Amino acid sequence: MTQGSKLFDELGKLMNNAAGVADGVRREIETVVKSQLERLVNDMDLVKREDYDALRELVMAQSVEIKDLKTAIEALKSK
Repeated sequence: MTQGSKLFDELGKLMNNAAGVADGVRREIETVVKSQLERLVNDMDLVKREDYDALRELVMAQSVEIKDLKTAIEALKSK
């Protein structure tokens, strides 16, 4: 092996090692950021989608019932 190819081999190994370290750092940062965001969202006391949808359906049903009751009251008033 010539000294030039040996240098390129060592440089290639160094670059591979650096890429591996960078990937590890990236994964560690992703894990930390994800856990921080999960903690933040949990601390915000947000409403779950299922609860929101259930409440929305209830409000819509009550709106229809209120409309029907108003119509019935108006009919009684006009008699």
